[in-house]
Amino acid sequence: MPEITEVIDTYIAAWNETDETRRLELVTRAWAPDASYVDPLMSSEGHKGIASMIAAAQQQFPQHRFELSFGPDAHNGNVRFAWQLYGPDGGEPVAAGADFASVAGDGRLQAVTGFLENQAA
Repeated sequence: MPEITEVIDTYIAAWNETDETRRLELVTRAWAPDASYVDPLMSSEGHKGIASMIAAAQQQFPQHRFELSFGPDAHNGNVRFAWQLYGPDGGEPVAAGADFASVAGDGRLQAVTGFLENQAA
């Protein structure tokens, strides 16, 4: 069973991976086969669906990178962590949020719920 830190690092790597094949491999390592993801802007289920959803987000924010900013903090089959999204020029983050997830019996993510923070304009 993978350690939760490894799972969350793989989760963040999947959001940054632009190669379709490698992204699907990362999603498969981080999420259970019947996993789900939902946030205020998008949702999907299963490995292929989640990988496609990430690709759509990358098209909306080309050359942006996600970075872990807090966590992971885990207990009793649940985990929370926070992230920031940086533009191609670095600098201040253009978005931030926190994700909460249940962890499947095999240590991968089962259901992820993302919350977006309000960013100053």
